[in-house]
Amino acid sequence: MRTEERATSPEPSAGQQTRDQLLSAMPLTERQVQLATVSTAVLEGGDGPPIVLLHGQGEFAAIWIKVVPDLARTHRVIVPDLPGHGASAVTEGRLDADTVVTWLDELIEQTCRGRPPVLVGHLLGGAIAARYAAHHSGRLAQLILVDTLGLSLFRPAPSFAVPMMGFVAHPTAKSRDRLFNRCFYDWDRVGEQTGEQWEPLLDYALDRARTPSVQTALRQLMPRVAMPSLPSGDLDCIDVPTVLIHGRHGLQVRLRTAESASARHGWPLYVIEDCRDDPAMEQPGAFIDALCTAMGASGETRRAAPGRDSGVKGSA
Repeated sequence: MRTEERATSPEPSAGQQTRDQLLSAMPLTERQVQLATVSTAVLEGGDGPPIVLLHGQGEFAAIWIKVVPDLARTHRVIVPDLPGHGASAVTEGRLDADTVVTWLDELIEQTCRGRPPVLVGHLLGGAIAARYAAHHSGRLAQLILVDTLGLSLFRPAPSFAVPMMGFVAHPTAKSRDRLFNRCFYDWDRVGEQTGEQWEPLLDYALDRARTPSVQTALRQLMPRVAMPSLPSGDLDCIDVPTVLIHGRHGLQVRLRTAESASARHGWPLYVIEDCRDDPAMEQPGAFIDALCTAMGASGETRRAAPGRDSGVKGSA
């Protein structure tokens, strides 16, 4: 990872060092770009059709670390820290739905070189992506929603909601691990497969959760963008090929929510087996298979041909 145009960051030095360690494992260049009212950290790399990846609430761009190398072989990959997350600082005003839609529009305009991108959104990033597509479908090549919020009211399973509230109220290593254990179907397996980047991911997540500006962003974005259902009329206005990818055992957004949206709107649904809320981290091979099938990508990008061993089940 190369860095350019880095602005002065309010992050503590320990947090910055952990972030740098994570980004060094990604074949992307970082720069800071002013988008709307947000000084935005953007990672870019690869060559080909553009694909924009939006992470979930409380996360940061490096959460895509397991799938970026594959995607960058055939696509130009653009991965921002969401407003108020990671190293993206809100410079003025409050965050709401209009602000993040404008932010995303400017991101696409400045990074996609006039080519409509595939827009991939996860959790909060999915809610932002869906809101954007409802008003700007003509500026996208495709919309892919991953365990996305906004398709129904945010009603996580109690087994997730309790540790989530505990981590938000008191972000410690113990409360973080209790929550993350509910984010993954097999917490130990994810850690083992992530290898030397696992501890930096955990450390940076805790660092960000303790950062007042990140806490403020979550207090503004969750009730205004992620927790309410998007009006069905807005979803009906999405006029771009749309696909759903969902972990079978998700606790934040239940599979039945994705199944209902698929049936209502005719959006194909790919279900990732042995997975909860974060397919790109927990089952990266199956996620890449589903993503590339959805995009109609060539076999060159795939790590394995789709089939009974891919961990993906599709439905129309």
